[in-house]
Amino acid sequence: QVQLVESGGGLVQAGGSLRLSCTASGRRFGTYAMAWFRQAPGKEREFVAAISWIGDSTLYGDFVEGRFIISKDNAQNTMFLQMYSLKPEDTAVYTCAASNTIAGISSTSSDFGSWGQGTQVTVSS
Repeated sequence: QVQLVESGGGLVQAGGSLRLSCTASGRRFGTYAMAWFRQAPGKEREFVAAISWIGDSTLYGDFVEGRFIISKDNAQNTMFLQMYSLKPEDTAVYTCAASNTIAGISSTSSDFGSWGQGTQVTVSS
């Protein structure tokens, strides 16, 4: 397993942008499929975006509607989530996850064995 640390969260006005980072420790980061999930207060964890271990396939939650871009830099052991046109309903704790057992790509939280601590994103109206 790898250890994951998120950064880049914060307070932003509606319509603004943020870029989240997820940095992994350990070797063989390039073999890990990764994803972002989020959880708002009182709500269940929700899939945001996923990327394959090579980085050639991506998947997004329906609510994203083209506003977010997930990417992965294997040389830097880092995954990114660029978020544009943020809405108040995007307010949540965003957590990254990694797995080296997924053959391709997954949006299912139980497929991921490594999780970060999360970073808070707050979007004001």
